[in-house]
Amino acid sequence: MNQQTTPVSSPSVPAAPPPPAPQPFTLRLVIGMIGVLIASMFSGLNDRVTDIALDDVQGALNISSDPGSWAIGAYQAAEVAAMMLAPWFAMTFSLRRFAIGVSLGFSLVAAVLPYSPNIDTFIALRVIQGIFGGALPPLLMTVALRFLPPKFKLYGLSAYVLTATFGPNVATTLAAFWTDVVGWQWVFWQVIPPCLLAATLIGYGIPQDPSRFERFRQIDIVGMLTGTSGIALMVLVLQQGERLDWLNSPLIVVMLLSSIALLLVFFINEWSHPLPLFKLQMLKRHNLSHGLLTLGGLMVLVLSGSALPSSYMESVQGFRAVQVGPLALTIGLPQLIIAPLVAAVLNIRWVDSRAILIIGLALIGISCYGGSHITEGWARQNFYWLQAMQAFGQPMAILPVLMGATGVVQPPEGPFASAMFNTVRGFSSVMGSALVGEFSTKREQFHSNVLLNHAGSVNSLLSQPYDGDGTFLAPLNPDGSAVSTEALSAFSSLVKRQATILGISDSYLMIIGIAIVLALLTIFLPKRTYPPQSLFKKPD
Repeated sequence: MNQQTTPVSSPSVPAAPPPPAPQPFTLRLVIGMIGVLIASMFSGLNDRVTDIALDDVQGALNISSDPGSWAIGAYQAAEVAAMMLAPWFAMTFSLRRFAIGVSLGFSLVAAVLPYSPNIDTFIALRVIQGIFGGALPPLLMTVALRFLPPKFKLYGLSAYVLTATFGPNVATTLAAFWTDVVGWQWVFWQVIPPCLLAATLIGYGIPQDPSRFERFRQIDIVGMLTGTSGIALMVLVLQQGERLDWLNSPLIVVMLLSSIALLLVFFINEWSHPLPLFKLQMLKRHNLSHGLLTLGGLMVLVLSGSALPSSYMESVQGFRAVQVGPLALTIGLPQLIIAPLVAAVLNIRWVDSRAILIIGLALIGISCYGGSHITEGWARQNFYWLQAMQAFGQPMAILPVLMGATGVVQPPEGPFASAMFNTVRGFSSVMGSALVGEFSTKREQFHSNVLLNHAGSVNSLLSQPYDGDGTFLAPLNPDGSAVSTEALSAFSSLVKRQATILGISDSYLMIIGIAIVLALLTIFLPKRTYPPQSLFKKPD
């Protein structure tokens, strides 16, 4: 007699809950998304402001320059590492809970940072704050991709663009205001009011999803450990490399080799893991791989509108941050209007986003070409027309990249895309700063030597000890008599000033080269992307 068997489901892994149901687009939801935007923007702003105000902070806390540089590097390393993890934990604990917790934690650490009793405590707190701060920008892209209706999706991505174009360009003004007018403690405390507001708005407007703790059964622990450690070490290599003389430092060599080994294990693990941090198979889609590559290059390009003018104004003209601030604001403040306008243009179906990207790259390139003609006679007003092109060019370059890349991402893949994009963006910002800084320094040293070789009236000085940076150590006149300190100082300052100007000019030209490469990639790699829901229907 045959017995009927009853199928028994395996109790080992419970069935995953269905994806959250689409949320109606209401004013309450918009308020919650504004909260995520505020928190994300002030996360990026905090990083730049503290970097700019580092000298004042070091003086107030009695920190020397070397430990101070490690405080910056530790924050940036933790920030980029957290970008890899944030989407996974947001999916697990729920987006609403995770965003509120991260915003409040970010504010709490900011409140106690000025009271650090020693450098070790200060660096440890900066690492914790970097973890909270790095977790915020990925949430902005996540909510934009998940909650916004198709016709508003590009406007959500334009809000994400603001975190890359607005914050860095208003940081100089804010840093000067806190240190010169209010008090250096506000370099850290500035994030507390907006993040408390953001947590309130998020709690009110973002819907509460159920927690998905079953995801811990498939947690990618190998990827989390190797990925975050590897990327953090690589950030420290880039941030400390110039100060420690790159591969001449055993510490840099050890960190670099360790980083490469850890990242190699990470990528191998991610390819086969059932619930990875990075879904590498998505890179087979041309638009996504092009978007990640181009976004990395764009993070270098945006430095031409902030870092290079600031370097000239401070190094050559002797301006302080409060005097340089208005120049950076000419890029930062217009973003509040220009970024949504670019989104509106891209929402028109017959507008090819690739053309907008190339126009944006062209504007940045033309701005850099004008900057390459910089001379000692330039003042702040000489930069305004260059900054105006940057103000339009930056969002015109970044937003089409996001549109093209996210257009090939399905809603369930949003967390994977967010993790990859934000990690690439954070790492590329550090890499761009290191690249431009190292390139400018090497070109400045080169031009110093060239200028000295052509200084016929001081030929005898060339046989004296020289530090390669416009300073002589044992000066003599052509007739062998001692040169006056005043004359030598004036000559050294002249050489250093001219070499700095030429180094900045070369940096502008280098950035033009990157823009040309990105334009060529745009012509040959990505496919045409149409807006999620255009203003005009597709013609029959």
